[in-house]
Amino acid sequence: MGLSAKAPWLAFYENTPATLEYPEKTMYQMLFDTAQQYPKSTAYIFMGKKTSYSAFIRRIDAAARGLLAMGIRKGDRVTICMPNTPQALDCFYALNRLGAIPNMIHPLSAAKEIAFYLNVSKSKAILTLDQFYHKVAGILPELENPTNILIAKIADELPFPLNLLYPHTKSGKHPLPKAGYTLWKQVLAAGEDISELPVDEGKSNDCAAILYSGGTTGYAKGIQLSNRNFNALGLQTIAASGYGSVAGMKMLSIMPIFHGFGLGIGIHTALIGGASCILVPQFSVKIYADTLKKQKPNLIPGVPTLFEALLRAEDLDGVDLSFLKGIFSGGDSLSAELKRKVDAFLKAHNCSEQIREGYGTTECVTASCLTPKAYARTGSIGVPFPDTFYKIVTPGTTEECPPNTDGEICVCGPTVMLGYMDNPEETAQTLRTHSDGRIWLHTGDLGHMDADGFVYFRQRIKRMIITSGYNVYPSQLENIIDGHEKVLLSCVIGVKDAYRGQKIRAYVVPMPGIAPDDALKQELLAYCAQRIAKYALPRQMEFRTELPKTLVGKVAYRVLEEEAAAEKGESQ
Repeated sequence: MGLSAKAPWLAFYENTPATLEYPEKTMYQMLFDTAQQYPKSTAYIFMGKKTSYSAFIRRIDAAARGLLAMGIRKGDRVTICMPNTPQALDCFYALNRLGAIPNMIHPLSAAKEIAFYLNVSKSKAILTLDQFYHKVAGILPELENPTNILIAKIADELPFPLNLLYPHTKSGKHPLPKAGYTLWKQVLAAGEDISELPVDEGKSNDCAAILYSGGTTGYAKGIQLSNRNFNALGLQTIAASGYGSVAGMKMLSIMPIFHGFGLGIGIHTALIGGASCILVPQFSVKIYADTLKKQKPNLIPGVPTLFEALLRAEDLDGVDLSFLKGIFSGGDSLSAELKRKVDAFLKAHNCSEQIREGYGTTECVTASCLTPKAYARTGSIGVPFPDTFYKIVTPGTTEECPPNTDGEICVCGPTVMLGYMDNPEETAQTLRTHSDGRIWLHTGDLGHMDADGFVYFRQRIKRMIITSGYNVYPSQLENIIDGHEKVLLSCVIGVKDAYRGQKIRAYVVPMPGIAPDDALKQELLAYCAQRIAKYALPRQMEFRTELPKTLVGKVAYRVLEEEAAAEKGESQ
């Protein structure tokens, strides 16, 4: 459905204008405006300690002076290798205030990965936790540019008496050498000699952050996202949420900040909307359950595995979850059956809301499509955000497909990236000018759109399995398998086969308490035979206690594909 067509999905957004106004401001400037409006409101909560919006701005400015004292200037790149902590947020917005660019990576990245990210971004410094110092220090000889190591400590941000107890716990014991780094507290102290920050000359179209994605060719590339991209995402998300305003609400910011979903919605959307971020630096089912019970968040953005964890959280038995007002799933495909199970769980715990599925890619920060608050269609990922347009094209072309025809999903709107960092070839392949004169993001994802503008995601185009000449969509099979009452989660892959080209293998995680034995396998295979065409039936089924996950919690199907390819005797 191209730009010239009307947008019928707008009828499904309650009280939402067809277009929004996007201030020509930076991320910091938008946050500053929010702090002026809600100075005493809580910006974020960390381990029970609250920080107001006015205090948050003071912290950001102090961090900006400290970074300035260390030589960070406009256009410089600084890597943030941190979990969701106050220091990470302070540094992120402080860099934005200076016009410098945060390079966001996961703190659990391997040492060689960190070296790659530092080199490819030409970072002048890296902020990380004391527990990761030795990993970073060990790669210094591999770095192409001088890099300052800035070290933050969790204990510095804990409330009393946790701040005194934490250093003596197993998690808090991270001895550091006497030299080779600068403590974050020392960075702040250095900034005390700077009385004023430079004039804020930031522009909305300046690059505001670098995130990483496999793009269309599979290897990690830096995605350059602008202030406008992030600010537009926040304003669109709030408008599409159906709440009118999120001010005063509490957002469970459990998705990591190196990811567009965690940073763009879990943090920035909440902050420019006057909501409070509940910062969770580390995920476990127990921490998740405890946070829900103690902090009572109103909004939860997350990947499907985050909601699958609800079904395994024993500590939530009998807990009233009526405080939840919005549950948003994105970042990975949510099967209809997992949605059904989680929706039933929510209802059983006195929550009147259901999961609202969305869709997006890091190349447009994160979400660009969302299921309307009061209207869902089975299997759909929702409708495009205001000012965002979707088009389905024949893969490899710019030719638009008719409604209900599968093709490549393309997106056009104010959140589409500036481009891939230092990679004009890949940028040109992904951002293409169509006959309408507009730039469209080619996502590499397969899906279709119905006549009303509801979008349906199939999967990554490259993930499609071809067996005996037939196209098989793993997500469809996973949805069927997940529908069995004894299945918690599944993942389907194609395994090379000399006869069929590829054969279907299913990895299955049984529900808690269900024995993963041959009787269950036969039951599931018989169940599949009644619901799946013969050519698409799983030829193999393997039980797992859990499935491998990516750093953001997606099911890592590529890991399973690599394991299968490495097996001895596998047909090649």
